[in-house]
Amino acid sequence: MAKQADRRRGRTGPLVALGVGAALAWLAKDIAKQMGGTAKGARRQRMERSPQYTDGKFHNTVPATEIAAASMPRILLAAATGRERRRPHAPIPVLTPEFGDDPQGLYVTWYGHSTALIEIEGRRVLVDPVWSDRCSPSQLSGPKRLHEPPVALRDLPPLDAVLISHDHYDHLDMDSIQNLADLQAVPFLVPLGVGAHLERWGVPPTRIVELDWNERTSVAGIEFIATPARHFSGRGFSRDGTLWSSWVIAGSRRKAFYSGDTGYFPGFAEIGAEHGPFDVSLVQIGAYNDAWPDIHMMPEDGVATHVDVRAGLLVPVHWGTFNLAMHDWAEPADRVWREAKARDVRLAVPRPGERVDVDSPPPVDGWWQAIA
Repeated sequence: MAKQADRRRGRTGPLVALGVGAALAWLAKDIAKQMGGTAKGARRQRMERSPQYTDGKFHNTVPATEIAAASMPRILLAAATGRERRRPHAPIPVLTPEFGDDPQGLYVTWYGHSTALIEIEGRRVLVDPVWSDRCSPSQLSGPKRLHEPPVALRDLPPLDAVLISHDHYDHLDMDSIQNLADLQAVPFLVPLGVGAHLERWGVPPTRIVELDWNERTSVAGIEFIATPARHFSGRGFSRDGTLWSSWVIAGSRRKAFYSGDTGYFPGFAEIGAEHGPFDVSLVQIGAYNDAWPDIHMMPEDGVATHVDVRAGLLVPVHWGTFNLAMHDWAEPADRVWREAKARDVRLAVPRPGERVDVDSPPPVDGWWQAIA
């Protein structure tokens, strides 16, 4: 606990105690640390052996186009207008999470954005933990949380694994990783190259497991398989120096699928054929735009992904907590609900902190529409 308190003081204290020049120098150093580490030595050699790695970077199996320059004026105009619609007009309801020890069951607690706790056969897996106020290299600027985390990091139950999909700031948060490493002796499962960030932040190498696509490992009787996604990576000024991934989380009887950030592509049907069916899928549905359809899915694509991987219950993620695109705040949930009904897909849209029993999920009640 002392270490955690020290880390939090370290984020703000120097700005108060130092002069302007010294504070700016501290911020520059801190931002550089937030950007993470660079793979070297054996880690770098392993990356270079990956089928996904050529010409000094990782690549998608289906190429993803970048934002076209011609689209930028339209994007900037949209960003400058309609801001009131991109946030709720009333507080987002946040519930106090519950935890259990059901050795047979499967439960999902959504904490906001893509952060979730998966309880599978009595084991607990924390996905893409982000507890900071902003998903940014600086806590003075960047997208700010629209609701508080439903639980403090120190109040999480004992974890068996922490799972990371890729190294973007809204999925890999330095402060959250450092505090988790202090609080719990838990292994971190990450795509290739991401371990360099964790090591720079003080996570012991013995607690870092890096996987290429289609590689697998077992922790506490749960099998984890890194599977393809269609996205990109990067925390600084270069892209694709680390891998991005979706994940299969499989117990002896129950299975979950997490899409990570991704554009829609045929690889999901292949994942379903090889690793499905799944009891539940956690699928990205927010932060989309016509200008970047290859790296973030539209809500309808999220439902198609759920169908492709052959999952039972769909729990949408990557929406509601941070403003990362120009669509209305409630639009992802509205569209995924409509598409799920059209395709007869079982859906749960929990409030932050709400624990969903995959075998008996709560009915969708449109809670977000009352505050949109």
